[in-house]
Amino acid sequence: MALTIDVGVTELAATRFAISPLSETVSGLQQLGDIDRNPLHLRWLRWAADELARNPLDLSHTWPLIISDRPNWPEFLVPAPLGSGASIDEDLAALRRTPASQVRISLRRVFGEDLPAPAAALAEQPAAGLRAIAAELRAAHDRLIAPHWSRIRAVLDADVIHRAKQMAAGGAERLFADLHPDLSWRDGQLKLGGARWRVERVVERGPGGLVLMPVVLGSPYVLIKKRTSSQTTVRYPARGVGALWTAGTQAPAGSMVRLLGRARAELLEALRSPATTTDLARALGITPSAVSQHLRVLRESGLVARERSGRSVLYMTTTLGASLSRTVT
Repeated sequence: MALTIDVGVTELAATRFAISPLSETVSGLQQLGDIDRNPLHLRWLRWAADELARNPLDLSHTWPLIISDRPNWPEFLVPAPLGSGASIDEDLAALRRTPASQVRISLRRVFGEDLPAPAAALAEQPAAGLRAIAAELRAAHDRLIAPHWSRIRAVLDADVIHRAKQMAAGGAERLFADLHPDLSWRDGQLKLGGARWRVERVVERGPGGLVLMPVVLGSPYVLIKKRTSSQTTVRYPARGVGALWTAGTQAPAGSMVRLLGRARAELLEALRSPATTTDLARALGITPSAVSQHLRVLRESGLVARERSGRSVLYMTTTLGASLSRTVT
């Protein structure tokens, strides 16, 4: 279904980026449930399946809402974050605040009037049901997302930094032209559509501007809800997801080692996916101070760049560094 969002000047001015650990949690569960499975996540999926085989999670309230034969799922499970980088606690608090009326409306929109038992129970007692769902999602986050959150967050932050630079350089037209092949921007309208979509619908945009939310553990597609109880979110695949689970897993080429030295060659290989000094030290088994020294040399050589994101400093390969990694064998 092709979607169109009318975004005026006021709404465009209020459009912002946000990162959501709850979004990653729900997306990860949907990947485990084989909803629009992205082959880029196979390493994580194998790890998560083994983790759950050893110690299963109780998702009896949540799973039937996000894994079903319906083409949609209740939008209140991933509310728009209030800030740019909400914590899982803030995300879950927003989930629990969903008005009872909105819970019932969303459930009927997804499942129809004849609600399945889990949805009917939630509609009967929304407050208690949302507390139970929030507890399950918190457990899922702690088990499946938190162990990888630092690396996931680095990819999300790097995506936001890149998109913000695009918007600063070329405005909304430049930003949306590169956000995803299925998205286009023209004359105050954001359109989601492609050759596989034949039916067109207009999104009932929520209050304020759009919330642009990169997603790591998600499908290869853009997700926009036609109606929402909070701001309208545009969830899209983050840049660099393909390297997240493979960066640093292969030994650098011998010629790369001879050119840069083993430690710096391993750092360049690990930085195919953005990372902090702490992440790199942990992955390579060397001290943060040693990592910093090697990174300084790589930066001075133009192979690595750094960007500040909040309190963290991210390191990533430059175009030259990425090209060197590909060509030196």
